[in-house]
Amino acid sequence: MTSLTHDPAATETRRPKDKLLIIAGSLCGLLVFVALFGFLFAPYPPDQTDVLASGVGPSPDHLLGTDSLGRDILSRALAGARISFAGPGLIVLASAVCGTTLAIFAAWTGGWVDQTLNRLLNVVFAVPGILVAVLASAVFGAGFWAPVIALTVIYIPYYARVVRSAAVRERNMPYVEGLRLAGLSSWRICSRHILRNVVPIVLAQGTIAFGLALADFAAVSFLGLGVQTPTAEWGVMVADGRSELLNGDMQQSLVAGACIVITVVAFNIFGDRLGARYGADR
Repeated sequence: MTSLTHDPAATETRRPKDKLLIIAGSLCGLLVFVALFGFLFAPYPPDQTDVLASGVGPSPDHLLGTDSLGRDILSRALAGARISFAGPGLIVLASAVCGTTLAIFAAWTGGWVDQTLNRLLNVVFAVPGILVAVLASAVFGAGFWAPVIALTVIYIPYYARVVRSAAVRERNMPYVEGLRLAGLSSWRICSRHILRNVVPIVLAQGTIAFGLALADFAAVSFLGLGVQTPTAEWGVMVADGRSELLNGDMQQSLVAGACIVITVVAFNIFGDRLGARYGADR
């Protein structure tokens, strides 16, 4: 007799592999590893200067060359990955928690609460993130935390709008009504059931948002209102390399800019493929 039990493992085996998802995911994993441990592989301290080797191109001693102060660009790129990832990571984590909480609360409550929160989020969504980060840095001072807090507020609607739609769909599912009839509290239904079912969307959205947040965070540093020189950070490196371009030394801006572009593209593709895969499963 044939069993009618659904086997998720068999379904996963039959599903064709998404090669682009695997490649992008592997690259994202490698970039995260570099951000966490890359400084251990740096051939020189990131702030070590060598006036006799300032502004030189790639060589056996300096694989990616040096900047105008003789600092090794490869070492600064590896060390700078930590801060370049730490800022966007905090932005994505905090905005994901706040946005998901607001979305589930609005979807569950409904009525005027849902409408009011939706309108407020639309107002925040319409404000450019860079503008808010610049204003926050100008008011509270340049540094790491001002753009992180400002961009966190701006990124909340990115989660709330997407997760709200999924939460409303889950709210109207028959199993939710069954849980309510069984006597489960609203908190337990939302935290243990609705939240669990929207987590894949949150992860996919967070992966895309990470790439965007990294670009915004680097842009604030590039403008001189975020992380400050001589700290190694990709946006700072692009800014420091501007003066070197006039002398024909483009390696610092080129390396840091390439790191930003590769990271943004990799996380965007990975998040897009995750979203497509989850949507297909639904």
